[in-house]
Amino acid sequence: MSSVQSPTAPRASGSAGSGPAGSRGILERLATAGVRAERLRHVEELAPREGVHAPWPGWVPEQVRSAYAARGIAQPWAHQVAAADAAWSGRHVVVSTGTASGKSLAFQVPALARVLQRRGSRGQRGASVLYLAPTKALAQDQMAGLVGLGLDVRVATHDGDSSREQREWTRDHGEYVLTNPDMLHRSLLPGHERWTGFWRSLDLVVVDECHHYRGVFGAHVAHVLRRLRRVAATYGAEPTFVLASATVADPSAAAGLLTGLDVLAVDEDASPRGRVTVGMWEPPLTEHVGENGAPVRRAASSETADLLTDLVVGGVRTLAFVRSRRGAEQVAMTAASLLEEVDPSLAHRVAAYRGGYLPEERREIEQRLRSGELVGLAATNALELGIDVSGLDAVLVAGFPGTRAAFWQQVGRAGRGAQDAAALLVARDDPLDTYLVHHPGSLFGRPVEATVFDPTNPYVLGPHLAAAAQERPLTRADLAAYWPGAEPVLADLVARGLLRRRPHGWFWTDTSRAADLADIRSAGGQQVQLVEAGTGRVVGTVDGGRAHSSAHPGAVYLHRGETYLVQDLDLEEHVAVLERADPDYSTSARELTDISIVAEVASQRWGPCRLALGQVDVSQQVVSFLRRRQPSGEVLGEEPLDLPERTLRTSAVWWTVPPAELEASGIDPADLPGAAHAAEHCSIGLLPLFATCDRWDIGGVSTALHPDTGTLTVFVHDGHPGGAGFAERGYDLAPAWLRATRETIASCECVEGCPSCIQSPKCGNQNNPLDKAGALRLLDVLLAHAPLG
Repeated sequence: MSSVQSPTAPRASGSAGSGPAGSRGILERLATAGVRAERLRHVEELAPREGVHAPWPGWVPEQVRSAYAARGIAQPWAHQVAAADAAWSGRHVVVSTGTASGKSLAFQVPALARVLQRRGSRGQRGASVLYLAPTKALAQDQMAGLVGLGLDVRVATHDGDSSREQREWTRDHGEYVLTNPDMLHRSLLPGHERWTGFWRSLDLVVVDECHHYRGVFGAHVAHVLRRLRRVAATYGAEPTFVLASATVADPSAAAGLLTGLDVLAVDEDASPRGRVTVGMWEPPLTEHVGENGAPVRRAASSETADLLTDLVVGGVRTLAFVRSRRGAEQVAMTAASLLEEVDPSLAHRVAAYRGGYLPEERREIEQRLRSGELVGLAATNALELGIDVSGLDAVLVAGFPGTRAAFWQQVGRAGRGAQDAAALLVARDDPLDTYLVHHPGSLFGRPVEATVFDPTNPYVLGPHLAAAAQERPLTRADLAAYWPGAEPVLADLVARGLLRRRPHGWFWTDTSRAADLADIRSAGGQQVQLVEAGTGRVVGTVDGGRAHSSAHPGAVYLHRGETYLVQDLDLEEHVAVLERADPDYSTSARELTDISIVAEVASQRWGPCRLALGQVDVSQQVVSFLRRRQPSGEVLGEEPLDLPERTLRTSAVWWTVPPAELEASGIDPADLPGAAHAAEHCSIGLLPLFATCDRWDIGGVSTALHPDTGTLTVFVHDGHPGGAGFAERGYDLAPAWLRATRETIASCECVEGCPSCIQSPKCGNQNNPLDKAGALRLLDVLLAHAPLG
């Protein structure tokens, strides 16, 4: 077993025992129970680290020091002082240190000091602070911590749960305002004239958990922050930005791309960390068969429920991360049932935690966990962020969460001191999970993924330019300061009649809200309302671009912890009608896809083969859906659908292999479609390891003879209009990405292909044809002349 100490690894600890025997012993006991000896594939130990204190800066008010001292913080860590000093001096800064390293103090101290220092003699607001979190839960947790300091600072949240009276008080009196990008986009910026006092005094902007802002969402938030800077400047304010994340690659560059500013990075973690033991666990193949008779592994959720049970029986305080809300509930229920059989007194010591709970329910569960009344908790990523849940011994991660950043966030929930902790990744039946279990070096000692998003995407930029013009007419000076190179997008907005060009700038022409043009969490397309049958209650929305595949008739739809069956999808009225249900199966849509090359923007030769990047038109039509029994994944049947074709212009990366090389490879020409199809599937499954995306954010097409290239071609494309930067990232890292694809196929223990390597849950051709051996030979030909990487 190797020992790794990396600045990207989290600070994680727990009370699992002293020294390596404690945390490592937890994993070894799990592996020796019953028939599990072969399931623990790898164990990694992250070395402990001593903490380094630094004195409080002289500018920190005594009352702030005393407030933190009362909470047990006599002296800050060195990185906290470095970040706080930078922010106090007006330098934009991103603090990128490990989970539970005290990043909140780094931005709270200068923020509180400014508010107290500049307050008027009659308590008037002299300085204001705006705190942005990706979730309401994190903002509420931050508020509780600030209020707990007992300082005379007016702290308030401004979100969808705030009453009208609360919003008015915050607008008129709030000094430390906690909100989220959605409310900033839809409320504070469009209504800036009502917030004049707040904007004039804005001194500090905090962007917490900034690694969450990636893909299309990240591009939207980047423009919201530029609009924030512009509105603040209107009132004479130039706030300092402080960003924070435990898991962001190249933090200075990522923060700069997000804010459009020059940002200093503080990334030397001075907090203590206990020894962290991390295991890689692969569930076994079962007797069940999936599509085309392929073997199916035991579900990660079922395996996690068993492991959680064993840990609770052993008194190991454990948090199990499960990808879906329904999955978290099921893991908790299964563990409680198993515990009932072992010892009825233990059944109530495990619970579920997910988004959708009332605030008081969430706080009650957190308190039961902190007090030790709860020993096991199955949670969604609602607990992934910096919510203070302390004293845990172990973390179970049911399926790789998609990025190394998210994985280390989850592992970091174990422990909140300098003691030891254990964590276990339970692999799903998925190419990425399979690759990591068999190639742990790709996870340990490696930096987290680069934050990928494209602020120049015209489908994202256009609506924000319109929103900015409504907030205040746009000028050429604005473009130079916040949106250089945006003139072509402005010209398109003028041609569409959304903006009017005048000598002094661009003006919004409509009477409606321009902010409504940009749904910042949307994947693109007009929103489809989800309406409950019988009551007519709108329970939520789904992106129009995804409604065909997720809210079609017959789909099982999960929303806020509730399970629905879709009765009807009315595309003209943009409404899907659902009824509550509890089926024992899930559904996945099948699509027919065609692709054509619009423009090539970059290319490179790999010997006789070729790699390219460019714009494509993707035509898709959902034609059927599969029903799969849960949790086994067994296919129960397929139902046809009649939905119209959709066309998406987006970015893609593609590679070609010429006929002469195919002939020399020895692949039977009849097997080429299956070989290309298998390579496409696995490469889609592996791209999230290199670009911060989910496999559902991307798509692919493969063909033995594409009309635009005249030869065998495999495409992988972004699933968002205009692209989200994922294909570009794949192009930049193609040698490493495609070698990992080949290794995943080669290392899988199946014979002809399975969901762990070449089968895809979203395949439009029912995972047929697929040729595992042919894919290996095809990738060997492609990679023979590929550069190292």
